[in-house]
This record gives sequence, structure tokens and C-alpha cells, in this order.
Amino acid sequence: MQTQTEQQAEKNWLAELDVEARALVAAVDAQPDGRRLLDGTLDVKGYIHYLVQTYHYARWSTPILAEGGYRLRRLGRHPELAELLVQKGEEERGHDKWLLSDLKNLGVPAELVEAAERSPAVEAYTGWNFFTSLSGVPTAVLGTAYALEYLSQTRAGVWAERLKAAALIPNIHKSVTFLRSHGALDGDHVAEMQRILSKLTDPEDQEAILFSARVARSVFPRIFREGGVSRPPPAR
Repeated sequence: MQTQTEQQAEKNWLAELDVEARALVAAVDAQPDGRRLLDGTLDVKGYIHYLVQTYHYARWSTPILAEGGYRLRRLGRHPELAELLVQKGEEERGHDKWLLSDLKNLGVPAELVEAAERSPAVEAYTGWNFFTSLSGVPTAVLGTAYALEYLSQTRAGVWAERLKAAALIPNIHKSVTFLRSHGALDGDHVAEMQRILSKLTDPEDQEAILFSARVARSVFPRIFREGGVSRPPPAR
């Protein structure tokens, strides 16, 4: 049976995780294109940029999450968390195809999406999460997953509806599959993660999860165009 001190420590670290998730939402809202997404006035170039960069991290979600789960299994640690990571990897499978479909409906073929330059934020995001999954503390990827699913729960569906309502982007009603689907799915995912993470008492795992949530909060908002305009191509 948990002591009062242990119960308080559990509440404190989960409260910190929620603080990071809410801070991510605020940081995204503070980006110029994030604000435009929220009020439905994002232009087609900004929306395409967002979807392309999202594709270049979402395509790796399944292997990142699954590898973290497999590694926990090999280490013989946290079997429920290991299964959660593998399950979440499967849940993310095919979401990159939603993005390719949305982009195709905006006139951007898959070959152009594949060839597009990845932003430094996407490189940092995928690099960090592959490191934690393969070589760091494997439970850390749950911090990233929690923060992004919280963002999806509070913003993705709203973005989709407001973009459609404003109708400033041609064919937008056929180009919000990724946003609409994530907004519908991730509410249940957040509640499930809260339930499972509430059982985690290892301080190293708790801190690793919190640290990854902080990384997501710092890095993810930078996938939008810098200052709301496209960056020039790098000098050759």
C-alpha cells in the first residue's frame, strides 16, 4: 500500500508532465502559423509546409515507439509499458499515408514530399527519439508521445474544423484527414497513458519521460515556417 508521501510524489511528477504538455500547446499557439491554424486563416503554403514536415517525423513514429517497447522487453523492465509502446507503434502505422493523401489533394505529389528538405526541428525530433528508444532510457519516448497526443486532443480537431470553416485553402475539405483523425483518436490515448503512467514509480524513468516532454515542447513548435514564412534554401 502506498504511503502518503509516495502518493504525493506520483501526483507531482504527473502534474509536471501535464504542465509540459500544456506548455507545448501554448508554444504552438504562439507560433505565427500556429495562430493561423487556430483561427483557420493559415495560407496554403503554410499548411503544405506543416503537413510535409509532419510527414517527415510521423513516418518514423512506428519504429521509434516499437523499438522502445522491444528494448524494454529485452531488458525485462516494465512489461505493461513495453506493451503500451508496441501498441502505440501499431496505432501510428499508416498515419503518414493520411498525410500523403492530404498533400495529394493539395496538389503535392508523394515524390515531392519525399524529396522535401526536413527542417532542423524534424531532424532534432526524430534524432532524439531514436536515441532514447535505441540507446537511452526507452521509456523516455512516452514523454514525447504524451505531449503530442495532448496537443492533438486539444488542437487537431479544432484546426481541421476552423480550416474547413474559413475555406481559404482550395480543396481543404479533402485535406484534413490527418488532423481530423488525430483529434478524434488521441483523447482516449491521453487518458490511457495517464492510467498506465500513474503506476510508474522509478525516478529515472519519471525524469526521462519528463525530459523528453520538455524536448518535444522546445523542438516541435519549430516545425512551422520560421516567422510564418518559408526559409530560403541553404547555400550550396
